[in-house]
Amino acid sequence: MRPARTAPVTAPRTSVMSQATRGLTGAVLGALAARSAYRLLDREGDRSPRWRRVNFRGRTVTLQEGPALASGVCAACVLVPGLTPRVRAATSLAAAASAAFGAYDDLAGNARAKGLRGHLGALAHGEVTTGTVKMAGIGATGLAAAYLLRRGPLDTLVDGALIAASANLVNLLDLRPGRAVKFALLASAPALASPAAPLVGPVLGASAALLPDDLAERSMLGDAGANALGAALGAAAAARAPRPVRLALLGGVVGLTLASERVSFSQVIERVPLLNRLDRWGRADAAEAGPDRRTADHNPPGAQSPGGTGRLRGTAQDGPERVPRARRSAASPAPG
Repeated sequence: MRPARTAPVTAPRTSVMSQATRGLTGAVLGALAARSAYRLLDREGDRSPRWRRVNFRGRTVTLQEGPALASGVCAACVLVPGLTPRVRAATSLAAAASAAFGAYDDLAGNARAKGLRGHLGALAHGEVTTGTVKMAGIGATGLAAAYLLRRGPLDTLVDGALIAASANLVNLLDLRPGRAVKFALLASAPALASPAAPLVGPVLGASAALLPDDLAERSMLGDAGANALGAALGAAAAARAPRPVRLALLGGVVGLTLASERVSFSQVIERVPLLNRLDRWGRADAAEAGPDRRTADHNPPGAQSPGGTGRLRGTAQDGPERVPRARRSAASPAPG
């Protein structure tokens, strides 16, 4: 007898109220777990120079917000009701592995290669950069998480690309305090009324819990947090959205990623009043500068950080401490 094929993961039929309840439960769990992890990781404070960076205003911040956010999302996904074991495993794998590869690039990055072309060029000459490792790692992670959802080969490729591309896009947005987190909150909040609610709830809760420290310039996501945040959102869409929606999301994410190579997101945000007000809301530099000051993006499109794949959150000319500068990632939209 031929063995029965494992059925693909599908969302159980539940009411909108039940979905929202599960999503809010996940948000509470994510917030509690993220804040607890942040306090635990940052307990050494200034005694953890390896995790400190200087941001675009010369303020010393900690990168431990990133691992804390990833920990909160993963813990909440394990505990929130309404998810099958495979969906829990896929989402946790996407967030945790993306955070790990991002942290590797945060801590071990170098300046020998910049951007996607720089890393591929270095690879062609036999040099494997940290950015190349991260691109390959997040791409493989996306495919592995998609495979856990047990769909066909085409869906696995689409879902894997969506997870990896989403991880990269959120990283590209994280150029100013709170920007990436605000994007994640706005993007995931409407899904609380959808079958993806138990998956986006942990993202909402963990992001909201850590946003005040990000806006106050006490911490920043780093590649670890931004990659994990995007991967978790991509995994939520991969697990719960129908194929046409997933294809549309993948096209949009890849399109924005390609546009970022020629157009500065920061400049676009500055030129659109509504986006500019939203971007500056709650930020310490906006409060100190007053309503008429605009934030200039000191990095032209494609500008990279000293670590190779990272974009700067602005440029700190004279930081208060001699610690590595803040970095942001620009891995490929769909590695592989």
